[in-house]
Amino acid sequence: MIITQLKDINEIYELIKPYNKILIAGCDGCSQPPRSINEAKVLGQLLELKARTEGKDLKWKAITVLRQCDDRIAATTVRPFVEEYEAIVSLACGLGVVMMNKILTSILTFPAQNSHFGGTQYNSENNFIEMCETCGDCIIGETGGVCPRAGCAKHLSNGPCGGMVDSMCEVGGYTIPCAWVRMWERLKEFNRLDLFKKYRGPRDFRLSTSPGYMEIYKEYTNEQEEKKEGKE
Repeated sequence: MIITQLKDINEIYELIKPYNKILIAGCDGCSQPPRSINEAKVLGQLLELKARTEGKDLKWKAITVLRQCDDRIAATTVRPFVEEYEAIVSLACGLGVVMMNKILTSILTFPAQNSHFGGTQYNSENNFIEMCETCGDCIIGETGGVCPRAGCAKHLSNGPCGGMVDSMCEVGGYTIPCAWVRMWERLKEFNRLDLFKKYRGPRDFRLSTSPGYMEIYKEYTNEQEEKKEGKE
């Protein structure tokens, strides 16, 4: 899931201050904490109160979208409302905001959130932790399921640095466990330290350079074409 944090209400208000009618779009997608219809309504109320302090009557409507990062879902859900409003405030992650601006070209969509990282949720500890950098070259099959790039502050690929003390990382003041110690313990438990000793060459940053691009159906299409040619 993508971990997000709501922007300060004053920052959001400054973005939509020139407008009198705004559409607030929640998102039912993967961003956490969830920002759906209830959160959209609360944000609308807060912006309305903020506007009143400046003697302004702000009109708003709250809706939610299944996934704002999906062009077809976002378009069919939001497009019917576009002509009624002057701007959109999105509670999606940055992906949703970009997509909304791309498909709804006649209106501006403003972000209500800051997107931080891809992570997992630990309910028992009431926090979110970064677990994946979507680098395009996943090697966690060799590291016991612990990502060395998201888990290691220095992005090391072949073991811990000299700044590790008592299994804790020096980055952050020795408050975060060293990812490489966790990998070693995990692989030792399953008698797979052969994977820990494996050398990994320099990272190919071309796989994670921006902007990334992938043809979703390319492999499937190639397979179909090969089968078709075989029949002919």
